[in-house]
Amino acid sequence: MTYLLYGVLIIIGLITGGITSLVGASAVTLIVPTLSMLFHVDVHTAIGTSLFVDIVTSIVVSYNYYRKGHVELKSGLWIAVASIIGAQIGATIANQTKGVTLSGLFGILLIFSGISQLRKAKKGNQKPQKQINFKHQWTEILTAVLIGIVIGIISGIFGAGGGVMILLALVVILGYPMHTAVGTSTLIMAITALSSDVGYFTHGHINFLYGILLAIGAVIGGMLGSKYANKINDQKLAVFLDIFFIIIGIIMLVQMVG
Repeated sequence: MTYLLYGVLIIIGLITGGITSLVGASAVTLIVPTLSMLFHVDVHTAIGTSLFVDIVTSIVVSYNYYRKGHVELKSGLWIAVASIIGAQIGATIANQTKGVTLSGLFGILLIFSGISQLRKAKKGNQKPQKQINFKHQWTEILTAVLIGIVIGIISGIFGAGGGVMILLALVVILGYPMHTAVGTSTLIMAITALSSDVGYFTHGHINFLYGILLAIGAVIGGMLGSKYANKINDQKLAVFLDIFFIIIGIIMLVQMVG
């Protein structure tokens, strides 16, 4: 491998880290096709390597958000554990269900959610999200577990998109402020990526050279991105995330039609 290709991997990692820090999205959607098409890596190794980058990047990004008080550990950890269980259920369902069709339906939900929130912001009547205050601790835990299981099932069926779904659930269902939602979703993503990557590691489906180079760029991008994201207000970050939801939703619809 030439030094030029080393540089390409670091740049890809830089972009990935920036995206993760701003929207809490997984590296899978960017790194897997890049490794497969440009570096001719088999799909299993590409996924395993991208999950490795997800782990490193998400830990760095979530720590930066945590330092600013923008990570909700209590609900986040319950969602993470439950999503791991749900992912196993989703993987089983995927064998009997057309995941692309379900992905397209979720894409419609993302587009609708993004447009709805943007319209509210344009009219000037978008009020700051208020985080739900549960009267009993068990109700908060139960809600977090149910959200995690549903997210895990859908992620297992789709094969990707868990980070986006976690973010959407935290914002829409639990009413998390945008910064807290992004910080918490990246923490959850680090845990779920670690659990998913164990299987790929045991089968030798991780290219650590590629992964380390990508992670170097991703860590730099993640630190710079999270530093910027923590400085902008919730309303501006909300608009950015709404546009991101719409774009991802359109991509999912295109995949369904194609």
